[in-house]
Amino acid sequence: MNKNILITGASGAFGALTCKTLTQNGYQVVGTMRSAKGKNEAIAQELKSAGVKIVEMDVTDESSVNKGVDQAIALLGGLDVVFNNAGVGANGIQELFTAEDLQLVFDVNVFGVQRLMRAVLPHFRAQGRGTILHTSSCIGRVTTPFLSVYSASKYALESLAEGYRAELSGFGIESCIIEPGGMPTGFMGTMLSPSDSARTGYESMAGMPEVALNGYVQYVESIPEQRPQKIADVVLDLLNLPHGEKPFRTVVDFSGLKAPIEHYNSVLDQTTRQIYTANGVEGLLALNKA
Repeated sequence: MNKNILITGASGAFGALTCKTLTQNGYQVVGTMRSAKGKNEAIAQELKSAGVKIVEMDVTDESSVNKGVDQAIALLGGLDVVFNNAGVGANGIQELFTAEDLQLVFDVNVFGVQRLMRAVLPHFRAQGRGTILHTSSCIGRVTTPFLSVYSASKYALESLAEGYRAELSGFGIESCIIEPGGMPTGFMGTMLSPSDSARTGYESMAGMPEVALNGYVQYVESIPEQRPQKIADVVLDLLNLPHGEKPFRTVVDFSGLKAPIEHYNSVLDQTTRQIYTANGVEGLLALNKA
């Protein structure tokens, strides 16, 4: 069983709950966050009290990532699973986001994942085994107004995960995606807004992004099962499955998105297999369990 786990974004709802849930079920967990002080001090102390080991890691800084991974491996005595969970959201009219705004979002949600993978994968390949979990989103499969910048980063993450799935299968390394629907967490309230407030032309729509987001939050809050603990439960369930038998994508949603997104995923999986077969590389979709 995979017992040593590194979880990024441990200060957020998904990360903190997953850290605690896995620790309560006998796993050894390192939770990372940019800083264990300031606004994160309370949750860092709460996680430490629950038995989680805290490592400071800034996923936008390569040296911080490399140092954090080394610390995690030393604290745990090894590493079996990485949960790429750190993320930042964005909500607003797309044209008003500058290129620099997009870089901020992608630096965490996409480049941060790549930094962590480059730090972790030599260790996984050397031991011939490992499990990678990624937090994507149901809107990493479809795009909705005002959230398109965030969606774009999750589309990119999904593509990275697809590539790693194939390129790592021969090393016995699993790559899996978790696709949550929107959950009533603090994440919704900390989304990046466009920095270009001077550009004109959208005055009639100016308040729509906030209204739409607040309406959606109220909607998901009204659904009892649509809670972040469900993500932690799914991670636990996935890790309890035998190596090589985990589904590539798992949708976690109770708001009505689950069935259509799963259908979308099923069609994509069939198409992917057809393309791989046509190119003679279908074997890359089978995990080496040796």
